[in-house]
Amino acid sequence: MPVSRVILLLLLSTAVLAAPPPAPGPAPMSAEECAVWARELSFAQSVEHHDAMAFAEHVHPGAVFLGGAPLRGREAVVKGWAEIVAGSGTRLHWHPREVAIGGDPRLAVSRGPYWVEDPSPQAKHRYLLGTFTSFWVKGDDGVWRVMFDAGSGVRPAADKAEVDRVMASAPDTCPRA
Repeated sequence: MPVSRVILLLLLSTAVLAAPPPAPGPAPMSAEECAVWARELSFAQSVEHHDAMAFAEHVHPGAVFLGGAPLRGREAVVKGWAEIVAGSGTRLHWHPREVAIGGDPRLAVSRGPYWVEDPSPQAKHRYLLGTFTSFWVKGDDGVWRVMFDAGSGVRPAADKAEVDRVMASAPDTCPRA
């Protein structure tokens, strides 16, 4: 085999070996982490179904939601999110990707993609994408409620197809351990 061909094969094999591994899927979660995952999903569905009562039931009385001026307390959060929950104007959707519970079994964090659709003709960007992070507290009644919520990394999406790809990257069901 000519030397140039050997060098080419070596270079190609090095490139293959140096290629990054495929992105890992979500880490397996415990049964309790899956309970928080399901609670996060039902929280998102309360907005999608325009169910203000269900939305409020997910929010801790001492909650703080960030995104503009902080909304402090359940009443302020419910009032501040009323138009979003009602589905008038901007539409918000999100889906959990991962949940973790640390050393205190009453505290959990969830994270995943969200997207915003602004259907108004004046919208600068029809679709925005980002990542949400929610911190959950398990009450004495055994119910998980969101204590802190914020979005980050917001950016315009090229089109609805990009939104669909990002949202499809979140698992349909909780990846159990």
